[in-house]
Amino acid sequence: MAYHDSVLSQVLKLLPRHEFERQANRDDGKRRSDAMTRWSQFVALTIGQLGGRSSLRDIEATVNSQGHHRYHLGSQSISKSALGRANERLDYRFYAGVFQTLYQRCTGDVRSHGFRFRNKLFSLDASLIEVSMKIFPWADYNGQKVAFKLHVGLDHDGLIPAFADLTKAKVADMTQARLMRFPPGSVLVFDKGYSCYRWHNSLTEEGIFFVTRLRRNALYRVVERRSINPDSGVTSDQVIEFTATRKDGDPLAPVRRVGYRDPETGKHYVFITNQFNWSAKTIADIYKERWEVELFFKWIKQNLKIKAFLGTSENAVMTQIMAALCVYLLLAYLKFKSKLGKSLQQIIRLLQLNLFARRSLLALLHPPDTDGLPPPQLSLGLVRN
Repeated sequence: MAYHDSVLSQVLKLLPRHEFERQANRDDGKRRSDAMTRWSQFVALTIGQLGGRSSLRDIEATVNSQGHHRYHLGSQSISKSALGRANERLDYRFYAGVFQTLYQRCTGDVRSHGFRFRNKLFSLDASLIEVSMKIFPWADYNGQKVAFKLHVGLDHDGLIPAFADLTKAKVADMTQARLMRFPPGSVLVFDKGYSCYRWHNSLTEEGIFFVTRLRRNALYRVVERRSINPDSGVTSDQVIEFTATRKDGDPLAPVRRVGYRDPETGKHYVFITNQFNWSAKTIADIYKERWEVELFFKWIKQNLKIKAFLGTSENAVMTQIMAALCVYLLLAYLKFKSKLGKSLQQIIRLLQLNLFARRSLLALLHPPDTDGLPPPQLSLGLVRN
């Protein structure tokens, strides 16, 4: 029988260890020889995510009960106090760098977004992660709710997060959007929470396209009307200029206004974009794809440990969530490389049941076809005397 490392060890090998250690040395500098290493912290947090562990004590018991696997994992023994200190003190932004490393690995094996154009397509959105007011009073949102805000730029090539950051809930969506940098020619789709016409203008100057919805109170004048195909659901296709007085006095570039009625729901939507060449129906279809980022938030809240936290400080919370997003990219990379037809939810369930099993990861994800094979149960023939 062929020898195999544990399934967990094979999953972690998808992350380049030399790059991980290089970044740890650069970000953390020289540390005590007996301190918990970054790699041991990440192994423990990954076990918490994939193993469904909800506390420091659970992770400690799991890791230390599998001591014979630590050599292949390259991990130290884990105590809940050491892991708690590491989560409190080691800067969470380290995992933002690990996140980008994993994202770059994923991009070479992902499927296209499905549109005819070759431009990169990103959806921007943010979602609140509500927590207990008694445990996290420093994260007060409005006096009645305590929450963090996860900001994501979802890459539609593979439906994986390309940008992610965690802030307090009071931080505006636009504040984080301005910090994101997208390659020229990208297409951004976002809702009215990112309705800042000056920012839209700067995207146009950078050669980036956007699709969003028009505010109801927007002041504008129509400078051009275009022909439409009513059978496509498009109700209007215009070029407009905003007429509201700007504080800085600088004019805004004209934008395209597209009206669309959804044939399934009957609802009418009005979009604006700085892309003037694609069909109006394509603009409406692009905005419809924004729903994928909502599904992403729903998935991670249901399947990753980002609601029960291992620490109470801001750094500990952000460490756990950023590490969870790194685990998400590991699962996505595994799915892309193995060309699996399984969903990420099916993959995470398989891994949870076999985390420390010594078997081939690919054989676990691609079980042999048993169609046509005789049943394993012995057949007994009855003989009549």
